[in-house]
Amino acid sequence: MRGNNSGILRNPCLTMHQPWASLLVYGIKRVEGRSWPAPIRGRLWIHAASKVPDESTIKAMENFYREIYAVNGITDIKFPEHYPVSRLLGCVEVVGCLRREELASWEMVPEGVRLEALTDCCWLCEQPQKLLIPFEMRGYQGVYNLEKKIFEAAVRGLSPVASPFPVKFPLPDPRDPFSLQPGCISVLSPNMKASSEMGRSSSLSLAIAGAKAAATQFSKRDPSARSTVQNNKVNTSHEEGESVKSYNLRSLSRSLEKDKTLSTNFNETFDDGALPSDHEDKSSYNNDQGSRTNNQTCGADQRQPLQRPTQGSTSSMNEEKSSGDRYARSSKQGRSSRTALSQDIQPPSKIFASAVRGLKP
Repeated sequence: MRGNNSGILRNPCLTMHQPWASLLVYGIKRVEGRSWPAPIRGRLWIHAASKVPDESTIKAMENFYREIYAVNGITDIKFPEHYPVSRLLGCVEVVGCLRREELASWEMVPEGVRLEALTDCCWLCEQPQKLLIPFEMRGYQGVYNLEKKIFEAAVRGLSPVASPFPVKFPLPDPRDPFSLQPGCISVLSPNMKASSEMGRSSSLSLAIAGAKAAATQFSKRDPSARSTVQNNKVNTSHEEGESVKSYNLRSLSRSLEKDKTLSTNFNETFDDGALPSDHEDKSSYNNDQGSRTNNQTCGADQRQPLQRPTQGSTSSMNEEKSSGDRYARSSKQGRSSRTALSQDIQPPSKIFASAVRGLKP
């Protein structure tokens, strides 16, 4: 069992591509071909996959069934007007499963049915029913359980379908619904099988070939072709990787040369990592400091002996002291503010050079 089932398949559903899904629900297709045996017997819901069928595929399959029905004298076949996708279409009754060789040589069924044996495992279907209004839903791989809400709504909208040529597959053991299974039918000898194929008309042979070609479009691609495509992708990605690597190396080299030039010019101009305005502030600040130092030195050279202040000079001394304190405080504040400003706007040379490189016009 496959799909999103959990244990027993109470309402089994199978997702099929179009146009095969609608052809089965309309009773035109009586055998569903798979590479694995049917895991169930009884009602099987049919869901159409999301791929929109090509016009060439639809024409090939309609021509195939037109030819195999003509073998049994049926020429009036009403094909579906539309092949909807991503919809629950209806259901059929799975009554058995045979191998391709068994169905092709089973003389108890019409020849047109035997011509439908195109795959390894053939699911034999009867009693097609279609939904008056197909339900939109998501499909899964393999056979899976239909959701309860969808099943309850769908079972009320079923309508029987009048098949162009209904077929009743006989069970080897009517009491055992699983008696029609692989190995229960004797296979004809290769010589008898070859003679039956030689009696086909050219139009029938072309129709069978077209149906086989249409069915193989969903099979896996040729491993050699897939490996060739993968090798081409690997080579292309390798070449692209080498190109990107070479480009990155060239870009890195240019970036390093540019950084070296910027760093050299930067160090020659501003070897301490400061901005031009900071140098002007430093120059004026150093001139002020130099002038004050010279004044202090000159005052030191012209030292005079201390004299006891005369009476009445206390106020003048206090004024000089207060003015000196104010000057010291202002000088200290100025130096601290200039130091903070220098710390804020004077990044190291490496950081500044990195910031210059990151600028964009």
